[in-house]
Amino acid sequence: MSRIGKQPVEIPSGVTVTLEGRRFSAKGPKGELELHVRAPIEVDWGADGGKTLVVTRPDDQKQNRALHGLTRSLVANIVEGVSRGFSKTLEIVGVGYRAQAQGTGLRLSLGFSHPIEFPAPKGISFEVPNQTTIVVRGADKQQVGHTAAVIRAFRPPEPYKGKGVRYKGEHVRRKAGKTAAS
Repeated sequence: MSRIGKQPVEIPSGVTVTLEGRRFSAKGPKGELELHVRAPIEVDWGADGGKTLVVTRPDDQKQNRALHGLTRSLVANIVEGVSRGFSKTLEIVGVGYRAQAQGTGLRLSLGFSHPIEFPAPKGISFEVPNQTTIVVRGADKQQVGHTAAVIRAFRPPEPYKGKGVRYKGEHVRRKAGKTAAS
C-alpha cells in the first residue's frame, strides 16, 4: 500500500469538509477549495467520527497506486490551504531592480524600458516588505507556485552576475566571465 496514501488527513478546527459523490470541498478561514476525485479512488471519513479523512483504492493496479498517493496529497494540501494558506518568497537582485505593491497587483522594474504591471490572480495576494522582496500568498498551493513562477519568468537569474528574480534560498550557479588577454 502507498505510504503516503494510507496516512489519514487530519481536519483542523475551523475547517468544514463536504463529500458529495466524487466532489470533495473544504471551507476555512483562508478560503474555499474543491477537488474532483478520480473514479477508482474513494475519499471517506475516518473511524474517529469526522476528525480525519481516509483515501482508499480498490486494488493494486499501477494507475490506482499512483492516484492513491496523489489524491491523498491533493486532499491534504486543500485542507492545509484553507486553514493556514501557502506562501512563496521571491528575491530581486540587481541595481535598479525593484517591486512595489500597487492596489492588489505588483509593479516591477526589472531593467526593461517600461515597468511591468502584474495584476493579482483571483485568490492570490502580494506582500512587498521591501523593494527587493515579494511574498505571494494564497490558499491554493498550485496557484501560489504558478504565480511565483510567472513572476520569476519575467527576469530569471542570469549566471554571470546573478541579476534577476529568484526564489528565496535558490542557489544560482555562477559562470566565470571573459578574462582579458595578457
